[in-house]
Amino acid sequence: MKGVFVTGTDTGVGKTLVSAWLARNWGAEYWKPIQTGATEDSDSATVERLAPRIVIHPPSVVLQAPLSPHEAARRERIRIDLSALEPPRTEHPLVVEGAGGVMVPINELALMIDLMARLRLPVVVVTRSGLGTINHTLMTLEILRRRHVPVLGVVMNGQRNPANRQAIEHFGGAPVLAEIQPLPAVTESMLASLPPPAFPCPG
Repeated sequence: MKGVFVTGTDTGVGKTLVSAWLARNWGAEYWKPIQTGATEDSDSATVERLAPRIVIHPPSVVLQAPLSPHEAARRERIRIDLSALEPPRTEHPLVVEGAGGVMVPINELALMIDLMARLRLPVVVVTRSGLGTINHTLMTLEILRRRHVPVLGVVMNGQRNPANRQAIEHFGGAPVLAEIQPLPAVTESMLASLPPPAFPCPG
């Protein structure tokens, strides 16, 4: 399967923006396996708004509460079966967006990293550029490597911070693939104004 798995160092770091940016520029399709917080705007709806011409596959699991998947599922008295999270069939590249970070629980046994390992896609780690990002990013990269999940690189969101970028590349052993500056508004036109990725879609 050609494409990437987009994860983050935390919730709200910009995974959906980066997913839309990659899918739009690569002509890829988009899939978020687990959507929590369905009472709010879904990530699939946001990607559709930002990149309306790409194919968006519906989530395999949709949960109402804006919580970790295992807890949102528990409140709805269901259990997420990892083996049931099958990627859609497509001849095009696929951008898969995770929920939260690598250690977010899916059920009482499985974590988000288990889904990443199962899909066998290289991972793009989305992180903030500011204070605290070095620790969060290095821990994320470390656990991915311990599980032998391939890492494509890091995308940093926020004001450029050369010192943090250098530390992540030096200590994390992963390239910073892009730095996305704060946008005046998160709109289709703003996304289109960003430079395209300087790296090809793997696969």
